[in-house]
Amino acid sequence: MTGSGRLRGTGGGRLAALVPSGTSTAARTPFVLLVVVLLGSGLITLLLLNSALNQGSFELSRLEKQTTELTDEQQALQQEVDGYSAPGSLEKRARGLGMVPGGNPAFLGPDGTVRGAPSEATGQPAVMRAPQSRPPALSGTRTPSGSPSGSPHATASPKPSPTAVGG
Repeated sequence: MTGSGRLRGTGGGRLAALVPSGTSTAARTPFVLLVVVLLGSGLITLLLLNSALNQGSFELSRLEKQTTELTDEQQALQQEVDGYSAPGSLEKRARGLGMVPGGNPAFLGPDGTVRGAPSEATGQPAVMRAPQSRPPALSGTRTPSGSPSGSPHATASPKPSPTAVGG
């Protein structure tokens, strides 16, 4: 037993020098302050980020409301334009301006031939004909002048209508 007591006595001095005997608050203070500062700055950063996201959310809501209002306005304007461009509305406004429906039109072909016989515009409404299944140039039908429409010699000399001259 004397040998084990001797080890305790001699080894205890060396170990006591390595382990501090009292608690030192001076060494912990900078670490605690660093942790508090980091946590505080993290919380402040989260608060600023949250407020920026909320501001962006309010801006997004405002822009969505504005987009809805502008879409409604666009649809109302499109309906107004569609009402003005309806055939009945166009005819009514044209007659209010003193315009009358045109007569039968004449068309110039790419080779300079005149197709159709023009007629003078009258105050009577024009009679609408059903469209032909094929153009006259392909069907081989004859024009009112009696010459075949597919012929390169089918030229007519229409006289100008009084409404087209002197505008």
